[in-house]
Amino acid sequence: MRGTEFAELQGFMAIVTHGSFVRGAESLNITPSALSQSMKALEARLGVQLLHRTTRRVRLTEAGERLAARLEPALGELSAALADASLLADRPRGKIRIHAMRLGSRLYLEPHLPEFLDEYPEIKVDVCVDDAAVDTVADGYDVSIRLGEMLDQDFVALPLGPPIRQIAAAAPDYLERFGHPASPADLRDHRCITWRWPGHLGCYQWEFFRNDRWLRVTLQGVLSFNDQRLALEAAVRGAGVAFWAEDQIKPYVARGELVPLLEDWSAPFEGFYLCFPKQNQKSSVLRCFIDFMKERSPSPRIG
Repeated sequence: MRGTEFAELQGFMAIVTHGSFVRGAESLNITPSALSQSMKALEARLGVQLLHRTTRRVRLTEAGERLAARLEPALGELSAALADASLLADRPRGKIRIHAMRLGSRLYLEPHLPEFLDEYPEIKVDVCVDDAAVDTVADGYDVSIRLGEMLDQDFVALPLGPPIRQIAAAAPDYLERFGHPASPADLRDHRCITWRWPGHLGCYQWEFFRNDRWLRVTLQGVLSFNDQRLALEAAVRGAGVAFWAEDQIKPYVARGELVPLLEDWSAPFEGFYLCFPKQNQKSSVLRCFIDFMKERSPSPRIG
């Protein structure tokens, strides 16, 4: 159906609904003469008279009555469909791909995903949880959650939480057997449980801070994992000394399962950020996700 044909049918139903050319034209914001010309064109196209016109009133012919009876529900349904479509125009839809480090996902993404999906049901979320360093754009991600030390210069970064402090910890029975280390250097004489970054053969270096400088200790672990949580669970079972984020260790300390070590040698560093390329901010789907996360972050956006 062409636009002019649809306008003619709308005009016809406006006359039927309001009972006159004048009031029908007013409802459509056109002149009565324009509506009259439209009706003549409709009747000519159909080859049948639809309206009896007099100086005082307008009434339907038999053909007009049949057309009105069929047209009224059809146009009503069409108007409702157009209204529904216009509502969806304001609701962003699409897909967002997120790359998140494991701890960042656990702390700042996973708790909020159900709420985000409820608020934006037309958006699909694809999450890759991985501690490997990725090229966000080249690998096809829209946004990433990563530590401050891994930020890209050309990205916008939204802080998601406070600084992080890593500490060493061991089970009480392990410390009874092997004693407490007095300095990071003493860890080389202990059974340490290490962790590997994805894609790296060597183990993550434990970092400590003293006299305004960072110290890195390379350890040969008796156990080595590619997941920090597994290392922590092994420490709880007395296998050795683990090293991880303080807030993740606190619950075990509170239950008496682990004892924090070398706290005077531990200092905070930048925590997790939501990162995205500057040029991607125009995406309505990404903008919704950024604004959603921004409302739940403790600090204003930087970058």
